[in-house]
Amino acid sequence: MTDDGRLGLTVTHRRYVPYSHAHYGGNLVDGAYVLGLFGDVATEACIRADGDEGLFASYSDVQFRAPVLAGDVLEVTGTIIRVGTRSRGLSFEARVVCRAEPERGPSAAAVLAEPVVAVTATGTVVVP
Repeated sequence: MTDDGRLGLTVTHRRYVPYSHAHYGGNLVDGAYVLGLFGDVATEACIRADGDEGLFASYSDVQFRAPVLAGDVLEVTGTIIRVGTRSRGLSFEARVVCRAEPERGPSAAAVLAEPVVAVTATGTVVVP
């Protein structure tokens, strides 16, 4: 078996979570928001690996580990962990790297000393 250079390919996006996405009390954002971001990094990974946007087929595991709040800055990473004939397995992680601090003022925020892992997942995409 030969080494496939696509294995380990990693794509990272950063995104500010706007207050318009707060869905629950306490400015909590629903989990589907992060799954959409995972789809975005998977699309770029497919473009870089295969020259095609690909199509997300399934998640085999999703873990919501910490809340995502409006005013957060998320760093979302996807890494190709398996290369099949037409499918690619990816692992995903969304980390909160900045968080709003409304107790200090309406626009106050801080860079977190340690990012908080909010969501992890594994999934499969297919490419032509």
